Amino acid sequence: MYRYIQIILLLALVSCRAPEKVEAVELNPLTPKEEHVIVDKGTEPAFSGEYDDHYEPGVYTCKRCDSPLFSSEAKFKSGCGWPSFDAMIKGAVLTVPDADGVRTEIVCAKCRGHMGHVFLNEGYTEKNTRHCVNSISLNFVPKKDEQRAIFAGGCFWGVEHYFKKVPGVLSLQVGYIGGKTESPTYEEVCTKDTGHAEAMEVRFDSKKVSYETLARLFFEIHDPTQVNRQGPDIGEQYRSAVFYLDDEQRKTTEKLIKLLKDKGFDVATELVKAKKFWPAEDYHQDYYGKNGKKPYCHMWVKRF
Repeated sequence: MYRYIQIILLLALVSCRAPEKVEAVELNPLTPKEEHVIVDKGTEPAFSGEYDDHYEPGVYTCKRCDSPLFSSEAKFKSGCGWPSFDAMIKGAVLTVPDADGVRTEIVCAKCRGHMGHVFLNEGYTEKNTRHCVNSISLNFVPKKDEQRAIFAGGCFWGVEHYFKKVPGVLSLQVGYIGGKTESPTYEEVCTKDTGHAEAMEVRFDSKKVSYETLARLFFEIHDPTQVNRQGPDIGEQYRSAVFYLDDEQRKTTEKLIKLLKDKGFDVATELVKAKKFWPAEDYHQDYYGKNGKKPYCHMWVKRF
């Protein structure tokens, strides 16, 4: 299915949580029925949607931009006729006062596509929240199609910045791996001999993007020839490494490293079997997205 790039302009959306500017977002083409709901803020008939009575393990994503919105673990049976969730994936959905002056609309935080409405204090679950969502606004990624990969390529802020733009990426989390201490803090990783690398864990829909595609991107957004540094950042925690989770990932990475060496690159990237990944502090997650800045030591360079 062909895609196209649009610049989404946020005009007069009033939300205490919504940023004033929206970055360029890659959008999927919509059918007239989908556009009626997602763009024109319509509503599909009750009990007619594909996901109303759907409880398979997985992740529900935005049909317009593929952004992950709700986990199946948050879905519950409300009997209202539309898919109901008592929690969203953190930061995935924004609330906006509805045009009717009474309800609260929910929209995709990435593309501002209309999802439905949120209702509070109804007593359905302990969280006392019901995100009432149109099925037609959603796609679903079964748990069996979700895969995981871990890359370390210098400051994890920059690596995350480039991966968040990839269609098929379901979630990103920066953290620490490859060291000898448990539950390391950022200060410990930077100032003490913990042995950890700053890394990023990516969960992705294997039907939409392959591990090899992600690994190729990894080798093109950082300099894999540098040892224990990346640009101005110097230290063991900034080393280049791929922490593979299975033999297929290992073999794919070995193939890409050989391709680069055949091209004359003196690749220093370590290939290590993944062990425990420790999530970094909250303020490191989506750092550039929160601060509106750009990477200072990462840039895309074609190498393949």
